Amino acid sequence: MVESAGGAPDLPATQLGYFDDMWQLQASAHVLSVLVEESKIAIIVDCTILYPQGGGQPSDKGFILSIDEQTRFRVEDVRTRDGLVYHYGFFEASDLGNSSTFQIGQEVILYVDKSRRQLNSRLHTAGHLIDVCIENIGLSSLQPGKGHHFPDGPFVEYKGAVPASDIESRRAALEAEANRLVAAGSTVQAAVCSYEEARNRCGGQLPDYIAKDSKPRIVSIGSSFGCPCGGTHVKDISEIGSMKVSQIRVKKGLTKVSYNVLPFEYPMHFEN
Repeated sequence: MVESAGGAPDLPATQLGYFDDMWQLQASAHVLSVLVEESKIAIIVDCTILYPQGGGQPSDKGFILSIDEQTRFRVEDVRTRDGLVYHYGFFEASDLGNSSTFQIGQEVILYVDKSRRQLNSRLHTAGHLIDVCIENIGLSSLQPGKGHHFPDGPFVEYKGAVPASDIESRRAALEAEANRLVAAGSTVQAAVCSYEEARNRCGGQLPDYIAKDSKPRIVSIGSSFGCPCGGTHVKDISEIGSMKVSQIRVKKGLTKVSYNVLPFEYPMHFEN
C-alpha cells in the first residue's frame, strides 16, 4: 500500500530508539505509512534506530525488511520533519523477481549499516572532544559554533580568532591533547534532562534555541561540561582511535578546526 504525499501525515511522532541505545543496529518496528514524495518512496515507522541527517551528522543507511525477509526496502537517506522520521529508498526485487511493498501496521525489522554508523559516531564524538581540548589548551575564549562531522572534511568552528603566529603551535597542541585523552579513555554519556538539569550539565547556560519548557538531550565526555546533541556517539572516547588535526584557519573572526580519525578496529559492543 503506497500513498501519495500531500502534506505531513497525521501520525504520532516517531520514537527515536537511538536516543536510548546508540549501538543497537537491529530492531523491530511497525509501519505507519508508505509514501511517494516527488517519485521518492518514504517509509514511516513507529520507532526507528536509523539516524536522520542533522546536527552536523549524516544520516544512517540500512534496510527495512519484512519478518520473512521477502520484502526488502533499502534505506538510502533518512530525514526528519515535523516530528516524523522519513526513511527514503527503494524496494528491492524479491526472490520471485517482483518488487513489493509494506502494509500499514505490518511488523518489520530495521537494520543499520554498521560500518557507516561506527564511522559517523567516531567523527561526531571526535568533534565534541575537540571542544574539550580547546578548553584544555587555553583557548577557552573561543565560543563553539557549528560542526560538520561528515567523512568528507569534518571540522568544528568557533567564534573568536587564534593569532596567526600561534596557529601551528595550537594545531599541534590540539592534536596532542586529543590523542592523549583518547589513549586515556573516558565514558561518553547521553541523557534527556529537564531544562534546569541540562543547564547544569552544560556549565550553567544553554543556547537560546533550547526552549525552557523542553527536555534537551545532553552529551558529555567524562566529567567535562556537555552540550545539547541529538547525534550518535561512541561509548568511550578510546573508540575514536587516533585523531589528526590537519588545519586551523581563521577568517572573519571565526576559527575553523579541521580534523579526522584514522582507521580503527571497533570493539564488539555494537549489537548485530
